[in-house]
Amino acid sequence: MINKSEIKDHTQVVASCGTHVGVVDHLDDQDRIKLSKSDPEAGGKHHFIPLAWVEKVDDNKVILNKNSKEVFAGWQEA
Repeated sequence: MINKSEIKDHTQVVASCGTHVGVVDHLDDQDRIKLSKSDPEAGGKHHFIPLAWVEKVDDNKVILNKNSKEVFAGWQEA
């Protein structure tokens, strides 16, 4: 399991395939990451992704264990 304290607000979120999928707005109390609605990928809406999708935090990026298609299909609109 990833250390939640490594995930910082405004950090880029990248799918396992290397595709940019969002930017961290903040961590949610329910072990989710809330993505910023101002990011172009967000379509003007906040989305949640579970912490379980985080593979690692590296070079100021949150790297997920899902590819971009899986992320966009599985994220929850806030």
